[in-house]
Parts: sequence; structure tokens; C-alpha cells
Amino acid sequence: MIRYFYTLLLFLLSPVLLLTLYKKKPGKPRFGARWKEHFGFTPALENQSQRPIWIHTVSVGETIAATPFIRALKQKYPNTPIVITTTTSTGAEQAYRLTDIAEHRYMPIDLPFAVKGFIKKIRPQAMLIMETELWPNTLHYVAQSGCPITVINARLSERSAVRYNKFQSIFNLLSKNLNQVLCQHQDDAERFIRLGVGSDRVKITGSLKFDITVSKESLEFGAQLRSQLGKSRPIWIAASTHQGEDEQLLDAHKSLLKKHPEALLILVPRHPERFNDVYQLTISSGFITHRRTDESHRSFKDTQVYLADTMGEMIILLAASDVCFMGGSLIGDKVGGHNVLEPAALAKPIIIGPSYYNFSDMTNSLKNQKSLFIIEKPYEIYEKLDWMISNDIAYELGVNSKLFIEKNKGAIKRTVDLINEVI
Repeated sequence: MIRYFYTLLLFLLSPVLLLTLYKKKPGKPRFGARWKEHFGFTPALENQSQRPIWIHTVSVGETIAATPFIRALKQKYPNTPIVITTTTSTGAEQAYRLTDIAEHRYMPIDLPFAVKGFIKKIRPQAMLIMETELWPNTLHYVAQSGCPITVINARLSERSAVRYNKFQSIFNLLSKNLNQVLCQHQDDAERFIRLGVGSDRVKITGSLKFDITVSKESLEFGAQLRSQLGKSRPIWIAASTHQGEDEQLLDAHKSLLKKHPEALLILVPRHPERFNDVYQLTISSGFITHRRTDESHRSFKDTQVYLADTMGEMIILLAASDVCFMGGSLIGDKVGGHNVLEPAALAKPIIIGPSYYNFSDMTNSLKNQKSLFIIEKPYEIYEKLDWMISNDIAYELGVNSKLFIEKNKGAIKRTVDLINEVI
């Protein structure tokens, strides 16, 4: 009965949700004629040799994080088709980078006719959900079709667990369809079990994000970018920033320039639709700013802010930097931080704001390694940057990050091995 009420509510709200999804924004890829896939009108896969493995990754971040795992899974099952679904067009753009091993389709909205249309056309043999994207109708009809469902790289914050606990019947509706929940950390596993998921279905694999493989090509591109921007100048990156953070970070950079006039900030907004607005903000704030997509510039000697208005190049940008500030952490509880493992894998010291509840385990672990610094007030960003630059200790601090990553690798192999039980 709960699912029927949910379906009615979703049906009534779907026009608003879809308008938000399809709204045109600068830098946002268009859905084009493929919008029909959200309603279950899904083209058959080109490779129909056997039933595919279905991997749902939602958007850009999850798709990037899942990429090494998807490649390992394809290596394990070379003859089995893989279909990746995303909800957003930016996630689709990232998934296209895997066309050599997988096909992309848009995730159907969680209405019965759309989900059933997708299942009928794709006929998956197993569904793997990245992190914790759980939809009642999708889980119900996928399980009803006999397709086992595994949540991989699962995480459940204490905040979310408390919220689910208040609506236990809804969580039970979701969890009863899950065959396996493969958790990032012990804390995540304990929360799932506390909410009633059988301990026999909950396992700890570690975070897939620890299994970061930085390609030689990315490091080379990073070195080339560093050479263009200036090898000897201090460069810090503000990664995955959100509205409301850029102003605070630019203030910190303004203070830094007073003591270190050669310093450069690489500014990377989280969402492409904000690229133009952030560019205008840097100009109106008085900074000499160059955009990455503007190829007319050959000298960056006087550049104070380098706006990274591209997608999928975070590793390259991090590799060209000395210190990383991770965004999503300065705007109260709206976002709760972002993944800090990529800068750690590249031996970069990390600064993060006070809100990081979505990544509390890894953040606190890196803090204990003395390679990550949590600031409470925006002015502390400048203080930490000045301290590292003045004492020339950024690399020394960053090495601790990289060692921590190396010690925690192995989640991909553990996850692939456990998925073998349902394929």
C-alpha cells in the first residue's frame, strides 16, 4: 500500500521533477531525442549475445568513481554485455568515455510503466547500484523479474540512518529487495544492520574510490599544464565548488596574493551551468582570470585565477596543483563535502570546510594522517595556505595522503569477487 501511495505522489510531482531535469543551463549537455528513455522507451542494446549486467551510477561523480570497477568487471566477464544508466545528461557524457566496454542508457523514472518498459527491453541478469540510489518501484520490479540487486560501494551516514529510522516501513520496502549490500566502511555496515538488513546480506569491501589508478597520460598532461601555468609559483586548487563558496575562496586568494603575489588559484565549479557565472564573479572581483576552454592564451604569467570550465579533467588539474581545497564543505549542511581521495592519491595536502558528513570516515582518517586540515572559518583557508607555502611543506604533507591510499586499496577485487555470487 505504501508503494502505491508513493507512486501516486511521484506521478503528481513528476512534471516538476522533469522540468528541473530538462531545464537548459549553460554548459549542460542536452538530452535531445533521448528524453524518451526516461519513460521506458529504451533502445535495445547493440550487443544482445546474452543478458547484460546493469550498473546504475546516477551522475558524474558516481560514474567516475565506478569506472575502474566497471573495467575490472569487464575483464572478469569479457563476453557479458554491460549497460550503464545515469539520470543526468552530465553523467551520460561521462559514461560515453566507457563506450569501448559498455553501452549507456538513461535511467527510467521510478514509475511502474517506465521501469517495466526498461526491464522488458534490456533484460538484465544482475543490477548493481552505485552507493545508495534506491527507488521503490525500480527495486520492486527488478526483483520481481528475478534479477538480483546488489548495492556496491554502499554508504549510509548517521544522519540518513536516523531519517530512515523515522520511516522504517519505507526503508523495509526498499531493503527487502536487496540481495547484497557491499559497504565502504564498518560504520556503514552497522547502520544498515541496525535498520534491519540481515547481517548475512551486508559485507564490507572498502571504498572503490581508494582503488584509484592515475594513468601515466594524466600525470603527463598535469605536468604539461603545470609547466604552462608556472613551475615555480605556488598553485592551489579549489575543487568542486558550489554557489556560495566561490566568494569565500576568492577572498582567501586575495589575502594570499598580498603575501605571495605570484600565487595562482585553479577554480573548478562543481556544475557546468555555473561556469559563466563564476567567470563573471572572478572578473568583477578584480582578478586576472583565464578560462581553460579559451585557447587563445599562451602565457599565464600574470594570471591570478585559472577557471577550469571543462568536465572530467580533475586528475589533470589536481596533478598541476600543490594544495587542494575540497568544495561542498563551506555552505552549512547543504552538501556535506566531496570525495577527498583523488587529491590524496596524488600526494596533495587537503583543506576542507566544517561540513563533510558525507565523507566523514575518509576525511577523519586523512586528518589523523596529518595530511588533511579541517577549517572552521573561511579566513583559516588563507592561514593554512600561507603556512604551507611559506614553509615549503606541501609535498611533505601530501606524501602521507598517498601512503594512506596505498594501504586501503583492494575494494575493486573484493567487490568483483562477491558479485560473482549473483552473476
